[in-house]
Amino acid sequence: MAKIAIYPGTFDPVTNGHTDLIERATHLFDKVIVAVAKATGKSPVFDLDERVALATDVLSPLAKVEVCGFDILLVEFMKQKKATIILRGLRAVSDFEYEFQLASMNRHLDKNIETVFLTPAEQYTFISSSLVREIARLGGDVSQFVSPQVVAALKAQLG
Repeated sequence: MAKIAIYPGTFDPVTNGHTDLIERATHLFDKVIVAVAKATGKSPVFDLDERVALATDVLSPLAKVEVCGFDILLVEFMKQKKATIILRGLRAVSDFEYEFQLASMNRHLDKNIETVFLTPAEQYTFISSSLVREIARLGGDVSQFVSPQVVAALKAQLG
């Protein structure tokens, strides 16, 4: 049976930290599905289709990676994709408590689900989509944090 991992998130936008984690995950799993959440509780800069398209473009060089959007309960999405592993990134100790709670809830909802945590490469530990959005909104240069495709999309969206 193939080991399929799902890496869920809003990816608003996808960062070099995300890309690093996804690339490393392809060495651990047969397939990595980047699951872009609709994020109804947030106000994303890019709509779902734009985030899926950006992530697809940025991640296209990586074999074994599929990008798709979803707007249902993660455990239900995982059943649809025949996945049993949730991939999550931990940048700092402060991330752990929330991520541990999510992992426990997902395992409670489906006992066959396991969560695997990866830490980013050191040069990406401080990068977050929210910081990238804020820097871009204020006219700063985000080219060291995201791919050229994302830089162009942020400039088009935010001016």
